Amino acid sequence: METRAVKINIPDGCNIILGQTHFIKTAEDLYEIIATTVPHARFGIAFTEASGPCLIRTEGNDDELISTCVKNLQEIGAGHVFCILLKNAFPINVLNPIKNCPEVCRIYCATANPLEVLVASTEQGNGIIGVIDGFPPKGVEGEEDKKHRKEFLRKIGYKL
Repeated sequence: METRAVKINIPDGCNIILGQTHFIKTAEDLYEIIATTVPHARFGIAFTEASGPCLIRTEGNDDELISTCVKNLQEIGAGHVFCILLKNAFPINVLNPIKNCPEVCRIYCATANPLEVLVASTEQGNGIIGVIDGFPPKGVEGEEDKKHRKEFLRKIGYKL
């Protein structure tokens, strides 16, 4: 078995949700979830089949984000993986409905941070074994940091 790290392209102003799923209708179901949960969101979705024609299936309302999702999944090269790129929305807006989608098996990450996907390769193919999301901790939050966190959450409307 060989392992490698794949750097993922996340366009400026976007968040990514990367997960594992198992059925051909995933792309359409994820489209419906995002479009009905956050109607103003711009997004792209790509999903890799793991049997049959083994195609990358796509949906979305932003061609650039769809194309970037496809390129990310081509680099990973694993089956039954989905990539969602979101603009004008945050993962917190859609994550629970996505987790409740019947064919979604797991979420690897939901982030806007620099992202690397750890891929294992065998004779059969490739699989995701983990992700590296952002950077390591630099310390422990102090009182000023807490104050800033709380102010920020209120500024963006997530707390009263």
